Amino acid sequence: MYLDNPVGLVHEYIQRMLAWLLFVEPDTVKGRLAMQLGLGAGSLTKFCTKQLHMKTTAIELNPQVLVACRGWFKLPADHANLQVVLADAAQEIQNPKWWGSVDALQVDLYDHEAAAPVLDSLPFYNHCRRLLTAEGCMTVNLFGRASSFERSVEKISAAFGKDAVWTFKPTREGNTVVLAQHTPSRPRREVLMARANAIEVRWGLPADKWVRVFKPILP
Repeated sequence: MYLDNPVGLVHEYIQRMLAWLLFVEPDTVKGRLAMQLGLGAGSLTKFCTKQLHMKTTAIELNPQVLVACRGWFKLPADHANLQVVLADAAQEIQNPKWWGSVDALQVDLYDHEAAAPVLDSLPFYNHCRRLLTAEGCMTVNLFGRASSFERSVEKISAAFGKDAVWTFKPTREGNTVVLAQHTPSRPRREVLMARANAIEVRWGLPADKWVRVFKPILP
């Protein structure tokens, strides 16, 4: 976190978790629902609620993480557009109240050793897809010495369909972000570039680079 800009996104992989913005009209972002599975340092939660002005819900298992985010990382208290739910994400996303309501699902679930994703099964990704609206997207951070990118992508593809899955090239730190759409689409490159330009102007994110290092797994 930048001390002089606590809402700014420092790490490249965190910025890429917002690549779903390429698939929606920028004017429609405000008021959509974002959900984070895993609060981390609260970076995405803060950005979605403060910069994108989205309704935002974070699911976090460890209450100490929430205490740290509120005490040290400038995460606001819950309000009308922000809610932190202390729960097991695997169980909470099976609550029917969330089904079909999430426009941007951001999954970043690791244990204290960051060895592999805590939740990375086909049933889990099936539940994730069920959360999404028709235009909704899931982004997942795949990182860790015990994780297998290929196996994770196979499970995501089985849940969403291979034509719905896009991947980034790995960052220098080894994080690979995967995006899956509820409803597959293939926007033309000029459409993606126009949206990338709008994203950069509005929110200062390096979306032009996203388009260059981002591709569907099927041609």
